[in-house]
This record gives sequence, C-alpha cells and structure tokens, in this order.
Amino acid sequence: MEVLHCPRCGAEVVRYRNPFPTVDIIIELQEGIVFVKRRNPPLGWALPGGFIDYGEPAEAAAVREAREETGLTVELMGVLGVYSHPRRDPRKHTMSVVFVARADGSPMAGDDAAEAAICPPERPPQPLQFDHPVILNDYLEYLRGGRCLLPVQQASLGG
Repeated sequence: MEVLHCPRCGAEVVRYRNPFPTVDIIIELQEGIVFVKRRNPPLGWALPGGFIDYGEPAEAAAVREAREETGLTVELMGVLGVYSHPRRDPRKHTMSVVFVARADGSPMAGDDAAEAAICPPERPPQPLQFDHPVILNDYLEYLRGGRCLLPVQQASLGG
C-alpha cells in the first residue's frame, strides 16, 4: 500500500500494489508443445501467454492469448497450477494460471510472438524466460503421472 496526495486538493489517496493476473498455456500438439519467441523484452523463448484483461475470466484469456500468439484454437484440458513468485517476471509481480490445452494445426507467430516453434517439453528452445523451466518440470511430472490437472472452472454466477 502506498499513500499519495491528490495534486489538486491534497487529500490522501491510497494506491494498492497487487500482482498482475496472467495466463500461460502449454499447448499440446502431436509433435510436441508450442513455444513462442518473444518480440518484446525480456527477449527469449516462452510458453504462449499474457495478461488477463479486466472483466475477462482466466480461461477465456488463455484461449484468446493462444489464438493471438500462435493462431491456434485450443481446447483447455485443465489447470497445471498457479505460479506467483514475486520475481517470476522481471518486469513486475505477476501471478499466472497455467493451463494445459490441446490443438490441431501448425502454430504461426502473431501479436507479441516473433516466432513459434514446436519442441519436446524436455528440450525447450533456449533461453527460456520467466519461471517457465519450473512450469515445464511440473508439466513433465504430470506426464509421468506424478501430478494431476485441476478442472477448468467455467461456472457462471447465475442471475
């Protein structure tokens, strides 16, 4: 929490510092999983993903980011986990919901991605950014049967 003062009236204004919500997507194709080469800093390779828009559910953000960065329409299979270490992203504190998804087709880089590649998860392109090596280790544990996916919650609030 940070206390600021209004430049016009001098009243105290509280600004809360909260993590920024993001999604990352492990997109499974028959040949391997999809990685994107980042167009913007930090440069390097990463899992497709990005920031959740205000008013957007995390699962919708995952489908949108996958389409924007890879051109693929994905089917979300489950949630691998939530990753929130304050230094997972060198730009700012983010909290990511990581989805595992399936798709068909060939990825084509778009939006923030300069390139797209399909690689085996145990041999990702380098350098791999953020905490994505940790996420890939957890994904490999899932593939070995040592970890389960959580269900994707798509419940409405009703009305």
